Amino acid sequence: MGLMHMIVKSGFGGMIGRSPQMLELFELISCVAEDGESTVMIQGQSGTGKELIARAIHDKSPRKTSHFVPVNCAAIPDELLESELFGYVKGAFTGAQQSKIGRIQFADGGTLFLDEIGDMKPNLQAKLLRVLQEREVEQVGAVRPTKVDVRVIAATHQNLEELVAEGRFREDLYYRLAVIPLVAPPLCERQDDLMILIESFIERFSRRKTDRRTTIDPVAMKSLQMYRWPGNVRELENLMQRLVILHRGKRITLKELPEKYCCADLQADEIVSPIGETGQSLFSSAAPEAEWSDEGLDFNGLISQFEDRLILQALSRTGGNKKEAARMLNLKRTTLIEKIKKKNLPA
Repeated sequence: MGLMHMIVKSGFGGMIGRSPQMLELFELISCVAEDGESTVMIQGQSGTGKELIARAIHDKSPRKTSHFVPVNCAAIPDELLESELFGYVKGAFTGAQQSKIGRIQFADGGTLFLDEIGDMKPNLQAKLLRVLQEREVEQVGAVRPTKVDVRVIAATHQNLEELVAEGRFREDLYYRLAVIPLVAPPLCERQDDLMILIESFIERFSRRKTDRRTTIDPVAMKSLQMYRWPGNVRELENLMQRLVILHRGKRITLKELPEKYCCADLQADEIVSPIGETGQSLFSSAAPEAEWSDEGLDFNGLISQFEDRLILQALSRTGGNKKEAARMLNLKRTTLIEKIKKKNLPA
C-alpha cells in the first residue's frame, strides 16, 4: 500500500492530504520525529492544524510514551502563565497553600507544545530560554532549579522575525526555538485536498452510519473550490458540520450553501434549463465574459474556463452520471473522465 493511499484512507496523525505540500510535510514530520530532541517551530495561519502537526511529531517520536502537554500562551492571562508553566512552591505567594508542579515539569520525558508563542511576555521568554539552555526549570519561590528532559515545539501565526526586529521577541530565544522550522500550508494552497477533506468531515458528522449519506452537488463543489478559505481547515470543518446537521442525507446545492461560499458565476449555470426541456443549449450560460484590454485577452484561459463550465453543467444535469454527461457533450466517456481528472473537477 503506497504512502498516498494510506494518507487518504486513514490520515496521517489526524491530518488528511494528498497535495504535494502535505505529502512533503508528512515526510518532514516523520524525519523530525525520529530525532526526538531538537526544538521545532511551526508557523502558519490560524486553523491550519499546527497542534495536529505537533501531536504527530510527538506520537511518532521516542517520547510518545510520555506526556504531550499543550499550552496556549495567548489564552492564559499573563499573571497566571508563569505559574502554569513553571509551577510554584508552598508559600511562594498569597494563596499558595501547597506546592504545584508546572506544565514544563509535567511534560518531563515528553513534549511541551507552546502555541501562539509570539504572545509570550519578555520576562517569561527569558525564563523559557533558560529551560532550553540549561535543561532545568525553576519553580516560582524555589531556591534551586529542577532538571527536566523535555522537547519543546512552538507554534505561531505571527512573523517572529518581524517581532524580533521590533524588539518584541528575544532574538536568542527565536534561534533556540527555530532549530527545525515547519510551515503549515493554508487550505487555499491545497486544492487537491479539498474534496477528501469534505468527504472525511461528512463521514465524521453523519451520526447514523445507516443513514443516506449527505452529498455535494458538482456545481456547489466547484463553488467551494473557488472560495479562498481564510479560516482554513477549521472553517471547512465547521461549515461541513453545519451542512450535515441541517441537510442530513440530502444533496447540497448552491441554494443550501451560505451566501459567502456561493460563486455568482456558477449560480447562473445551475438554473439554466437542461437540453430537452426547453431546447436551450449548454452554451447559453457557460461562456465566460471576455475582459478586453490593450494587451489582448487570455484566450487559452477563457477556453479552459468554458470547457470547465460545460463539463460541470453536464454533470449537474445528469446527477453526476458521467456516461450520460459524455453523451450530452458528444464525448467518449473515457475522454470526459480524463478531462475531469486533469482539470481536478468535482465528479
